[in-house]
Amino acid sequence: MKNIIITGTSRGIGYELALQFAKAGHNVLAISRKQPQVLLENEKITCLSVDLSVEAELEKVKQFIVTSWKTVDIIIHNAGSLLLKPFAEIEAQEFENIYKVNVFGVANLTRICLPYLQKGSHVVTISSMGGIQGSMKFAGLAAYSSSKGAVITLSELLAEEYKENGISFNVLALGAVQTEMLQEAFPGYEAPVSATEMADYIYNFALTGNKYYNGKVLQVSSTTP
Repeated sequence: MKNIIITGTSRGIGYELALQFAKAGHNVLAISRKQPQVLLENEKITCLSVDLSVEAELEKVKQFIVTSWKTVDIIIHNAGSLLLKPFAEIEAQEFENIYKVNVFGVANLTRICLPYLQKGSHVVTISSMGGIQGSMKFAGLAAYSSSKGAVITLSELLAEEYKENGISFNVLALGAVQTEMLQEAFPGYEAPVSATEMADYIYNFALTGNKYYNGKVLQVSSTTP
């Protein structure tokens, strides 16, 4: 059984992932600002209330690993913050806040976990088709989509830097998935894939994808958006 850290577990894909891994018998550290009661009641899941935009709060994660797990097998960077607003109206602080969660949160959590990752560990970052160079772009998502592009390059660089350690870094750039975040970005749009269905895909990729990929970006999208 593996030790698995998942961020953004209060709803949507992250919530479904935590339940799937726990059902399979894995140990899950569910990180989000809010903790659903269902996750709190699951004996295989440990919930930590952490604001990823505040670096100091990640000390909670380090302390848990040191005292409980000692090692980490999989990290799934699923948490994301979205802002739908015309670029000219976005204040500097708003732009920065998106990056604090979507980019710095990924970088800081990875850095804290590095001493506990080992050969065969897999770090999976959930990005977006909006962060893929040359993909269709949508007005109002300048902060969000550019941040999702940043973590793609970050993962490629980390894969190169830690390949001798046997630690794999990959990115899944998701298309439309029926989640609350999709409704915030595209009100009224009906996605062809549910959060549970996408969680199924990510679940399997997190467990086995590092056998076939490292430093890669997989576009997981059947529609646009």
